[in-house]
Amino acid sequence: MQLLRFFTAGNVDDGKSTLIGRLLYDSHSISTDIIETLTRQSKAKNENAGIDLALLTDGLRAEREQGITIDVAYKYFTTEKRKFIIADTPGHIQYTRNMFTGASNANLAIILVDARNGITDQTKRHSVLSAILGIPHVLVCINKIDLVDYSEEVYRNIEADYRAFSRNLNLKDLTVMPASALAGDNVVKKSEKLSWYQGQTLLDFLETVEVSESGRTDLPRFQVQYVVRPQTAALHDYRGFAGHIASGVYRKGQRVAVLPSGIETLIDKIERNGEEIASASENMPVILHLKDDVDVSRGNSIVPVEHLPKTEKELSATICWMDNTAFIPGQKILLQQNSFRTKAVIKDIAAKIDIHSYEELPYDGTMKLNDICRVIIKTAEPVSFDSYRDNRHTGAFILINENTNNTVAAGTIH
Repeated sequence: MQLLRFFTAGNVDDGKSTLIGRLLYDSHSISTDIIETLTRQSKAKNENAGIDLALLTDGLRAEREQGITIDVAYKYFTTEKRKFIIADTPGHIQYTRNMFTGASNANLAIILVDARNGITDQTKRHSVLSAILGIPHVLVCINKIDLVDYSEEVYRNIEADYRAFSRNLNLKDLTVMPASALAGDNVVKKSEKLSWYQGQTLLDFLETVEVSESGRTDLPRFQVQYVVRPQTAALHDYRGFAGHIASGVYRKGQRVAVLPSGIETLIDKIERNGEEIASASENMPVILHLKDDVDVSRGNSIVPVEHLPKTEKELSATICWMDNTAFIPGQKILLQQNSFRTKAVIKDIAAKIDIHSYEELPYDGTMKLNDICRVIIKTAEPVSFDSYRDNRHTGAFILINENTNNTVAAGTIH
């Protein structure tokens, strides 16, 4: 069964959490005991109100007290056609970093727009982030259509405004639809009040949209997470390299190179769950055995010689600064790409990205919380990578403060 990862974004109070709650509630993806708990919590807030569906995702106490989403909340549900992972991301401008994280592995972005307000700065901000992250599909959901009397004219005007704004973003696949999360119109069920809209419901769209990744994920990529050497009497010479297939297919007998050293050898054996298999494909956890006694460490890449990634000490990237403390030129950081980690320094900040227009602005000498910048990063050891648009698995990384161990930025490689 296919898995679709998607995230919701939009302004505060655009109804992101309520939309997800309605989707889960009307698709019967919530157990009876959770419904009872929601009913009890909703009545505690307002005795005469119905179920507050937003409570399904607003899980933190601070979120419930303020009625907003602060952290990224993940929900999982399944229909007869697909499995889904939902990331409900915050709408406040100060939580841009949370959205960057929640969106990084998504196949689809759902950007909510309040029908009463139309396109806003946050709509533009989240659309630009979706473009930067190369999200394969973008769905603009014009929510709260009930509060404008289900007006087709209002819907058409907002749709036209959004398409005009997004023309320069080069979004890969754009869909626009009306809905009322609170009333349940066009979320799981069709609505007679939206008879002028001939498109799909939200659930129909989610079940049928193509599940596509960003870039050519057929490129075989494997990074060593752990070197397995039991050194027991029974397994005295055992030496395997554990990890999961990030993308592509690996086969016994395949000629591979170990990076960054570049030494070539053959795959002698592939193990999965203690059994030998002839081949392994994307997302499979496996242990690779090499024919030659090659020096391999955690973080090294094992890739077919005909599909080598770039291996360099200097990266051109886009980063979102996530630390409350502004960037200090020359500060010591660590770059971590999956299980690979090396010392690094931000050598140059080429430009800041205007989050509302997608334009590159001259660097003004500061990089602070939520700023998105084009940078050049110099590393102590060579990094094996693909561009993020070609392969998300090897084209993304985080930066860590070497002294505090805090994550200070997340980035994508050009």
